[in-house]
Amino acid sequence: MMLSVDVQRDLGAFRLDTVFDAPEGVTVLFGRSGSGKTSVIKSIAGLLTPKSGRIALGDRTLFDSTGRTNLPVHKRRLGYVFQDSRLFPHLSVRENLCYAARVSGRGSQSPDHVADLLGIGHLLDRRTHALSGGEAQRVAIGRALLSEPDMLLMDEPLASLDEPRKAEILPYLETLRRETGLSILYVTHNMAEVARLATHIVLIDQGRVARSGAPEDLLTDPDMVRLLGIRDAGAVLSATVVAPPEDGLSELAISGGRLYLPAVDAPVGAVLRVRVLAQDVILARTRPDGISALNILPVRVLAVRRGDGPGVIVQMQAGDDRLLARITRRSADALNIVEGTECFAVMKSVAVSQTDIAVGLQSGL
Repeated sequence: MMLSVDVQRDLGAFRLDTVFDAPEGVTVLFGRSGSGKTSVIKSIAGLLTPKSGRIALGDRTLFDSTGRTNLPVHKRRLGYVFQDSRLFPHLSVRENLCYAARVSGRGSQSPDHVADLLGIGHLLDRRTHALSGGEAQRVAIGRALLSEPDMLLMDEPLASLDEPRKAEILPYLETLRRETGLSILYVTHNMAEVARLATHIVLIDQGRVARSGAPEDLLTDPDMVRLLGIRDAGAVLSATVVAPPEDGLSELAISGGRLYLPAVDAPVGAVLRVRVLAQDVILARTRPDGISALNILPVRVLAVRRGDGPGVIVQMQAGDDRLLARITRRSADALNIVEGTECFAVMKSVAVSQTDIAVGLQSGL
């Protein structure tokens, strides 16, 4: 179900003027803090009224300033997950899960099924004050699901969690999309979450959409690196497990060759997404020999972007995929790295962490 957004509103000195379409799948609204992401998602939910514009979900109009349509929150059929869980402390986990279903009147799903989906079945009779942050957020997600929304809105749902809790909950979000088929609009400023979850990205900057598109295109565009963040710049590759772990390494096939990564908990044939950071890729003009790095891919340079500092961003073609490398200007000059250069991209296996590997969510998978 397509979500179409066209909203304008003045928020003090800040001007929100955002237009985009979110196709079926997981659309991630990404931008730095203060870029307008939360104002957009609140406008969609009905918690903030735009001055002008139109918001439609499928064939239903949620807001239209011209036609003077402005559906109240409870009639928009949207599930909303906030940064904090906002659970009712006087209710059990089961009672919290069932609350939204009672209010919406659309609760035909079993709370036990949703609880099992999110790994909280053993917590149903527990009071919420005894939950960890990750457990509480999974309950909040389950509560939103049980209202049977047409779309799930998630406003930085992992922002209040520490890194171990984020790593704990991300696989459940991946399972959620695969198992329910529910479209999600996901707001974050965390690039690791973007790389793992997004099937479509909307990059927002100062209240406007700077770019939108598929992750494999947008994340490897060297012209987007400034907005994405130098340290977070990198590629998302589709990979298939072709051999089980031996001596702690799994063998994956990508369009440009083979990757050897720390043992992946996935069967042979599983399709994964692998995030490779630009800062973890080095370049060689000839195939290196006698080095410890196991991942060596032949590539062709597509573009070179020189910044104001000592760094250079290099975009490369590796099979059907694109990679980024962040190297120094001195190295680029010494190796004569220019558009069209044939060279090799080299990556250490241990540079890719488990949090950068996820079950594939590419469109059509």
